[in-house]
Amino acid sequence: SAKIGKNCSIGPFCVIEENAVIGEGSVLGNNCFIGVGAKVGDNCLFHSSVVVYHGCEIGNRVVIHSNTTIGSDGFGFELEGNVEKIPQVGIVIVSDDVEIGANVSIDRARFDSTKIGRYTKIDNQVQIGHNVEIGQRCLIVAQVGIAGSCIIGNGVILAGQAGVAGHIKIGDGAIIAGKT
Repeated sequence: SAKIGKNCSIGPFCVIEENAVIGEGSVLGNNCFIGVGAKVGDNCLFHSSVVVYHGCEIGNRVVIHSNTTIGSDGFGFELEGNVEKIPQVGIVIVSDDVEIGANVSIDRARFDSTKIGRYTKIDNQVQIGHNVEIGQRCLIVAQVGIAGSCIIGNGVILAGQAGVAGHIKIGDGAIIAGKT
C-alpha cells in the first residue's frame, strides 16, 4: 500500500512500510526506514540509515544526512510512584527546503507536532525535543540541545553546543552564542 513517486531511487535494504508515501524524484540511500503512513515529499535526498517514524511528514527538497532519526518518542515520564512513560502520539513535520545533518534526533510531539520551519539548516549531532517549534531560516549548529516545548522564532542562530531549557521562547533574529 506504499506509494512511490516517479523517478525515485531506493537503495538496498530500505524498508518502506504500509501507507507510506515517497514523492517524485526522491532518493533514499541504503538502510533507510520509512514508517507506517509517513510522507516524504518530492526531490528529497536521504543519505544512508535515515529513520522516519510512523506518521511523520517531510516536505519537498529536504536533505537528511546519515543516521538521523525523525519522530522518536519524546522524553516524557511521570514521576509519581513508579517511573511511567507518557505516550508520545504526535508527529514531526519538516517543512520544504530543510537540511538536517548526521546523527540528529528530532522527537515526535506528545499530542500535536514538532515543527521545523522552511529553509532551516540543522548541523550534526543536534537533539530537538518533543513539541518544539523552530521557525523559518534558522541555523542550528553542532551539538545544540533543545528541550521540549520550546518555540524558536524565524532567523534564529543557535551556535555550537548551546542548550535551550524546556518551555522557552526565543524571538525572531536572536543569536545564541556557542556553549550558551
